[in-house]
Amino acid sequence: MFVDEVLIEVKGGDGGNGAVAFRREKFVPNGGPNGGDGGAGGDVILEADSNLSTLLDFQYQRRYEAPSGDNGTGRDMHGLNAKDLILKVPIGTVATDTTTGRVVADLTKHGVKAVVAQGGVGGRGNARFTSSTHQTPKFSENGEPGMLLSLKLELKLLADVGIIGFPNVGKSTLIAAVSAARPKIANYPFTTLVPNLGVVRVDHARTLVMADIPGLIEGASEGIGLGHQFLRHIERTRILVHVLDVSGTSGRDPLEDYATINKELAAYSKELSELPQIIALNKVDIGDPDMTALIREELEKEGKPIFVISAATHEGTQELVYACATMLLEIPRYVTPVDDEIVRITVDTMAQRRRDRRWDVVWSDEEGMFVVSGPGIERFVYMTNMDNEAAVTRLQRTLNRAGIVKKLRALNAKEGDTVRIGTIEFDYIDEDFEDEKGSGKEDDSDTEAELDEDE
Repeated sequence: MFVDEVLIEVKGGDGGNGAVAFRREKFVPNGGPNGGDGGAGGDVILEADSNLSTLLDFQYQRRYEAPSGDNGTGRDMHGLNAKDLILKVPIGTVATDTTTGRVVADLTKHGVKAVVAQGGVGGRGNARFTSSTHQTPKFSENGEPGMLLSLKLELKLLADVGIIGFPNVGKSTLIAAVSAARPKIANYPFTTLVPNLGVVRVDHARTLVMADIPGLIEGASEGIGLGHQFLRHIERTRILVHVLDVSGTSGRDPLEDYATINKELAAYSKELSELPQIIALNKVDIGDPDMTALIREELEKEGKPIFVISAATHEGTQELVYACATMLLEIPRYVTPVDDEIVRITVDTMAQRRRDRRWDVVWSDEEGMFVVSGPGIERFVYMTNMDNEAAVTRLQRTLNRAGIVKKLRALNAKEGDTVRIGTIEFDYIDEDFEDEKGSGKEDDSDTEAELDEDE
């Protein structure tokens, strides 16, 4: 089965939790904390593989989650980083974030990889929070959640030449005549249900790739028939061979067919309508030569190269191939908009969230609670162990220092009101927390506390 578009959900692995532990060796008084950090979660990576030709595997499994990092332990032992989850896709696959519409990966070469969902960092163990004023921290961090993304995967064939035309004009016969491809061929509409690729040898040194694009009819750009499913495959071809049936056996007017197909290309994409075209008048072996001459004379007004061929008998097909090869010499190949840049944009989404200290507080009438939003504070809450009293106290100090508690007071928050940060809900307590020394300061390494109000 040929599948060229699927929706999937990917999630990077969660980071492992940091450990709370203290040295217990005999004859080592006041040994201090030695809890290790958690390991980083694995990334979800798409890799282009030339051995694949369909997205069928993703039809049956829609969610992919990378493994989580291991938790840290005592004796300053850090958890292992998780392995990445690599999903292999056909060359020409485009991954788009369904929420933002942003392309996060465009894989056009074998072996190219793109990180589409980054794993979370491991939480810090309590050994990380020691300072001259805070020598026995009794808290650690949970691991950071991995990135969660909904993706649309689209396969766009990479071919030098796209063969277009109405059903049953001889596209499949043409690609079978000039290449080793053996598509299903029969004398009825919509014989071809999937695009066919064929490697065409021009001479001993040159080859080109042809793609038979099936199912184009009037209204294809609006979803009529099968053509709308395959128009995307023409987008990356460099030239088009427009096949017309001039045998007179189909009952259609080749000139009307020509105009209709070009109209559908223009309706779908301006770029498609501007691709160079070669016109192939097919089935001349069973057509009226005079009628063929009239059709050719009319089409010559378009100013495009015209070849009279018979795909069934191979008449004129070699000349058509040579013309395609010559035209391709002057047209650059499709180039991905900098693969490395696309990968970097994806990864930076996670890094930017870690650095973003903006926040805001609003009252939600619908939910009857105060909602605190902001990437930095939400991440801080996710990484706080709510079962650890010292960790919760640290969170309260952070909310105080960032000005969030002050903002809640300004919004007339009362004791016991519900406050939600991210997915965590808790009761509001109007109390100023300071560190154990009462200085109001925390160790300098705790940079997560530097949160700024979103003006």
